[in-house]
Amino acid sequence: MSTFVLVHGSWHDGSAWKAVIQHLEAKGHQAFAPTIAGHGKGANKNVNHAQCTQSIVDYIVDKDLTDIVLLGHSFGGTIIAKVAEAISDRIRRLIFFDAFVVNDGDSLTDNIPPDSQALFDKLARESDDNTIMMLFDLWREAFINDADLELAKSSYAQLSSEPYQPLIDKLDLKQFYSLPIPKSYLYCTEDNALPQGEWGWHPRMSNRLGLFRFVQMPGGHEVMFSNPVGLAEKIIAAGRD
Repeated sequence: MSTFVLVHGSWHDGSAWKAVIQHLEAKGHQAFAPTIAGHGKGANKNVNHAQCTQSIVDYIVDKDLTDIVLLGHSFGGTIIAKVAEAISDRIRRLIFFDAFVVNDGDSLTDNIPPDSQALFDKLARESDDNTIMMLFDLWREAFINDADLELAKSSYAQLSSEPYQPLIDKLDLKQFYSLPIPKSYLYCTEDNALPQGEWGWHPRMSNRLGLFRFVQMPGGHEVMFSNPVGLAEKIIAAGRD
C-alpha cells in the first residue's frame, strides 16, 4: 500500500481532497492533504512561493512521512517540484495532476495565456491584499465544466482568494530537472482551465518531465469534486510501483 500526500492547487485548501482521501483509505492506502501556507479562508495571504513550498516540506518532515507518492494539482505542480528538491530522499514518485511543469527560471504566470495574465494582474491590483479571487463564470465554464450547476456552486463556496506573489515568483528548477525520482502525469481530457491546444496541459506541460508515466481520465480540472472515486483510482494507477 502507498502513502499519498496530495497538494492542492490555487484557491483551494486541503479539504478539497476529502472525498478522494476517503476512497484511497478505503483501498488500504494512507493519504494526507496539507494546506499550503497562505491558502484557505482566514489565512494570511502575504506569502511567496518559497514559503508555500516550505510549509509542505515542514508538514512532511513533522509527520516523518517517508516513501511517499507526492501529488500536485495545478499550481501544486510548482510546489511539489520544489519540495522534491528539498526532501528527495522521502519521495518515491511524483504525480503531476493537470499540473504546471514550468521551465527553469519561469513563473507560473509565464505559462498561462496573455489574456489570463492580464486578468490575474488586474484582479490582484484591485484587491486590498494582492490576491486574486476566482470568478464564478470562469469556475463554471472552464474549471468544473463536467459538473451540474448545484455542484459548481457548492464547490465554489469552498474557495478563497489566491495569493498572487507565488504565481509570479521566478523559480530556479535546475536541481528538480536533475532528480532521478520517477514521475507520472495524470491528465483529465475535458480540462479547459488552460485552453486546450497551444496552451494546454498535455503534451505541453507533461513532456517537460522527460521520461514519465502517462495516465488519463475523463473530466475537467476539478474532478476531485465531480468524480472523486474515479480520480482516486487513477491516482492509485499513477502512483503504483
